[in-house]
Amino acid sequence: MAEKSGDRSAFFPAIEKKYGQPMPYWHGVMAELADQKYAEQIAFLKENHGFSQAHANALVMFSRGSKTSKRFNNLTEYLAPHDATTKKTVRAIFKAITDANPKMKLVIAWNTPMLKMNDEYIFGVYAGKNHILIAPWNPSVIKKFAPKLKTFEVNKKTIRVPSDWKVDAKLLQAMVKECLAQSN
Repeated sequence: MAEKSGDRSAFFPAIEKKYGQPMPYWHGVMAELADQKYAEQIAFLKENHGFSQAHANALVMFSRGSKTSKRFNNLTEYLAPHDATTKKTVRAIFKAITDANPKMKLVIAWNTPMLKMNDEYIFGVYAGKNHILIAPWNPSVIKKFAPKLKTFEVNKKTIRVPSDWKVDAKLLQAMVKECLAQSN
């Protein structure tokens, strides 16, 4: 429930049940910790009350005014703070992939646009200030395509392309085809 909606208060019933105090008590604890840093607040809840990371994060972030973990609902919202060149490139990346795979669904997961086929993540994109990271969900695909990626900065799970990249649709489609083959 909380994972899908992003609503941090969705954790509250479980927090009350697991840690034995009503939410007004926990909000009071957080008020006493208001001047501490995020990491200190998390550590306090974990060390003194046995909170899990997920429960501690939900309570700390809620108390800091972040009522939801969702920041973007769609690609347009995700791209809003970026320049026109980055927007154009990211849209072209997704278009190249979905033209060849029309059944793929564009979703926002971990506040980043991702392509899914059925219930499996296949490909993600992250727009940075001066670059774009493309990420086949299966890192072995990057290894397989390494010879064709020599002009880019290649990491274990991502490929860094310039914001003004002339999108190579054939390369993207081949990588996605390999991701799909490996996911079956």
